[in-house]
Amino acid sequence: MAKELASLLGDLIQVDYDAVAGYEAAIERLDDATAKTHLTEFRGDHERHTRDLSMLLRDMGGTPPTEGDFKAVLTQGKVALGGLMGDKQVLQAMKSNEDQTNKAYEDAVAHPELAAETRRLLESNLADERRHRAWIEEHLNSMA
Repeated sequence: MAKELASLLGDLIQVDYDAVAGYEAAIERLDDATAKTHLTEFRGDHERHTRDLSMLLRDMGGTPPTEGDFKAVLTQGKVALGGLMGDKQVLQAMKSNEDQTNKAYEDAVAHPELAAETRRLLESNLADERRHRAWIEEHLNSMA
């Protein structure tokens, strides 16, 4: 169980690092000041997730990743391509990214053997992810 949980946490840390990279790419490409403000806040949530999950993994005796994995290239690539087409496309790319982070956290929270403290942290992070996605969806709908 400990090895499986350590792997799960390591994967989530990488997902959050990838999300940070995606948000950085999106923020650079957006003209919409409101979207930039919200995406900057969301990037901060993902940075906090990496710190909190890393501390938890270290407390378990594991070594947390210090950067994202290859998915970061794909995440940034979606946003970079979207940046060529305007704010709406950048936000659509970020919604796709948030769909992935939501799925990763939903899967993690469903793990049957989480300690109460770990479950609370993952549920809190999942709530952040759902809030990010909901805001992006709402903002995209207002752009239509």
